[in-house]
Amino acid sequence: MNLKEQIMADMKVAMKEGDQAKLTVLRGLQAVFSNKLIEKRSSGEDSLSDMEMLAIVMSEAKKRRDSIDAFTQGGRADLAEKETQELKLLEIYLPQQLSREEVEQKVTAILSANPEVTDIGSAMKLVMESLRGQADGKVISEIVKQKFNA
Repeated sequence: MNLKEQIMADMKVAMKEGDQAKLTVLRGLQAVFSNKLIEKRSSGEDSLSDMEMLAIVMSEAKKRRDSIDAFTQGGRADLAEKETQELKLLEIYLPQQLSREEVEQKVTAILSANPEVTDIGSAMKLVMESLRGQADGKVISEIVKQKFNA
């Protein structure tokens, strides 16, 4: 079952159970998928790949994390809690995230396997391609910067 089929099945379950919070998040995700598909149709493609759908889910999760930070700093715990619940629902569809230590090990391995990489920009590009979906970009950025500043 691909990601879209899983989301559709979960939407049906949420409807039957009357879980409005989950249903709202999944409908929003479905709307983003539809909008992206409309954009792609203008270029002649007629479907989204699983990687594109995963990228959308990752983007939506990142938006929730950013909102949580903003609401927490603004003293709006009620809105931060709502965003946290939505983030938990989205994380179900994301691959298991690596711990900071695992990311450090992988970054070290990637950089030592590619000695031609001498600047942070090219290192970030290489590492992000290798760890896409497995770790938060902010954590990867911090670790890569540490490696170059050390």
